[in-house]
Amino acid sequence: MTTDGTAVKELGELALRVNDLDEMTEFYRDVVGLSVLERFDESTFFELREGHGGHTQILALFDRSGGDEYVPPAPARTTVDHFAFTVDRADFEAERERLESLGVDLDFATHEWVSWRSLYFSDPEENRVEFVCYDESV
Repeated sequence: MTTDGTAVKELGELALRVNDLDEMTEFYRDVVGLSVLERFDESTFFELREGHGGHTQILALFDRSGGDEYVPPAPARTTVDHFAFTVDRADFEAERERLESLGVDLDFATHEWVSWRSLYFSDPEENRVEFVCYDESV
């Protein structure tokens, strides 16, 4: 247990069910810049970093196809608002420029209460993605 009484150390994985596994795999590989850990017929696992106790921290995509036409959930009806990837402050502007060069629409925010700088964008299935960094000037 940690000093605050919890056994939780960090986020181990985030999993998304997706309509177009190939398109979403390409997006998270080519736009977000994640490394594919393993690609299976119905799923893709991306390695984020070496995790706690030998568990690799991952983003997993699972193919939701099953015959019925996929209808994405309305933002007000889903429990997921967005998810964030931490980037170094030194890389923040370069990532902004890279994403803009790929034609990605970006939104920006600062969160003064924690000194965070963020940029937000959507993946091909309208999940909101955040790149966030600590910035003491915020």
